[in-house]
Amino acid sequence: MFEDGLKDIYWAEKALTKALPKMEKNAEDKGLKKAISSHLAETENHVKRLEECFAALGKKAQAKKCDAMQGLLDEGKSIMEETQPGSVRDAGIIAASQKVEHYEIATYGTLAAYAKVLKQTKCLKILLKTLEEEKKCDELLTSIADTALNKKAMK
Repeated sequence: MFEDGLKDIYWAEKALTKALPKMEKNAEDKGLKKAISSHLAETENHVKRLEECFAALGKKAQAKKCDAMQGLLDEGKSIMEETQPGSVRDAGIIAASQKVEHYEIATYGTLAAYAKVLKQTKCLKILLKTLEEEKKCDELLTSIADTALNKKAMK
């Protein structure tokens, strides 16, 4: 299950590196654009870290399609296609992004628990570092939404 989970999140992170630039292009709020850009750089590091984890296990990094992430990315794409540029779209991008972050937080938390039980200390350290970054990204998205953005979108 541990290796299967790594393959799943590896696919998910790689898919995000393709989706985040589209989200940034569709966002208008400067803070949101900056957060997405920053998270893209982090996500590229997450991919590299997962490759390190595979190497620590003596395995070749391999992706396995993550149906959950595909669904979340499809939902985000629909939001961008079905809304006009502006605060409503930005609020939708934040909502879709937080769903992605929550999925990643759950996945990295589970994988870290597996790594701990399996005494895979290098993987555990890698997974916990990424988990903390995912949590910080979620908090940043919440703070952006809690500014005037959500109120503006309601109008």
